[in-house]
Amino acid sequence: MQHNFSAISLSYKNAPVEIREIIALDDKAIHSLLIKLKEFFNVKDTLILSTCNRTEVYYAHELDLSTEIIKLIGTEKGLHNVVSYLEYFTIIQDDKKAIEHLFKVSMGLEAQVVGDMQISNQVKRAYQASADMEMAGPFLHRLMHTIFFTNKRVVQETAFRDGAASVSYAAVELIEEITSNTINPRILLVGLGEIGEDVAKNMVYVPNAKVTITNRTYEKALQMGTELGYNVIPFDKVHQAMQEADVVVSSISSSRPFITKELVKAFDIKSYKLFVDLSVPRSIETIVEDVPGVLLYNVDNIQSKTTEALERRLAAVPQVEGIINESIDEFYNWKKEMMVSPTINKLKNALEQIRMEELERYMKNASEEEYAVIDKITKSMMQKIIKVPVVQLKAACKKDQAEEMIGIISDLFDLEKENTKHS
Repeated sequence: MQHNFSAISLSYKNAPVEIREIIALDDKAIHSLLIKLKEFFNVKDTLILSTCNRTEVYYAHELDLSTEIIKLIGTEKGLHNVVSYLEYFTIIQDDKKAIEHLFKVSMGLEAQVVGDMQISNQVKRAYQASADMEMAGPFLHRLMHTIFFTNKRVVQETAFRDGAASVSYAAVELIEEITSNTINPRILLVGLGEIGEDVAKNMVYVPNAKVTITNRTYEKALQMGTELGYNVIPFDKVHQAMQEADVVVSSISSSRPFITKELVKAFDIKSYKLFVDLSVPRSIETIVEDVPGVLLYNVDNIQSKTTEALERRLAAVPQVEGIINESIDEFYNWKKEMMVSPTINKLKNALEQIRMEELERYMKNASEEEYAVIDKITKSMMQKIIKVPVVQLKAACKKDQAEEMIGIISDLFDLEKENTKHS
């Protein structure tokens, strides 16, 4: 029996950040949830994706398990009233729509920043978690590899991933560009609000950078530093750390400039010092640029770059959607053929059983040479006989008439009876 593929989605589109934080699943919770789905519901093909912007469960099953899965998420998170969060979830029970949604999420079409490059890696990790637990069968394996191939096509054939379309990622690209000739650049991140946290996560893509983070709430900095492998300092040591850093990224909330020209003048700048101000309102005085060796970029400078990149990405969306549609059509052709595969195997087994029974009846006294000849002839006959129904079944797939044709062939050759007899 072909199981329906469904999706349960809670994302930034229908849930505020405080709700997303409550529902978000870490690796341990995902592992535990996969075990429960396997043991309680015998689910074979499952993918659980949880990022800062979305928590989603994709699964294949003959039953609608959406409410039960949401309740299991509540159990993992210690939420006794998880049903009160049901309004924030979107449930997609239509097979093709669920598959299309996963494609769009994986390509970055559903991302808060269109074309987000991180999402493809997050999807790969989710798939690996399922594969490691043997919760990815032929269906999910084929689907995910089709998605990965589609992602390559999008990168190679469109401008959808060109340039950085988020301020945080654009800031990291800028830092990487300016420090390209600096060995082990020292980078200080001041403030871990939403944008500061994004910058910190993206800094892992800058090779050989020595990253230090600080925040007014030390515990938050310590938690992130442990998670990402960064050095952490108390906030009262920030001025000394600025003196030592090649790059200072400020994203703190301050009613007046936190980094002033007077402060920066006291630094011993050997070659250059880059300041990146991502705060709104700004936390670095614009006149720090008057100090020799100082470079200053603010959120407006960076935003102009992201706007251009975003416009290119949006222009490429129709092309990306076209590639996705081609991939989904290709996947569905495979899925339809998978649907008729059991019937083809049953038919082959039924005809082979007849052939073997007749050989046994009439070839008892035949010599070895005679038996080999007749065996070869009857095998050839069976292959020719079976070719017509197989071709008809595959043709029926393309016309969405597979179920009807399966029924006709099953009745004609009494396959259900044959299957029961052999089992």
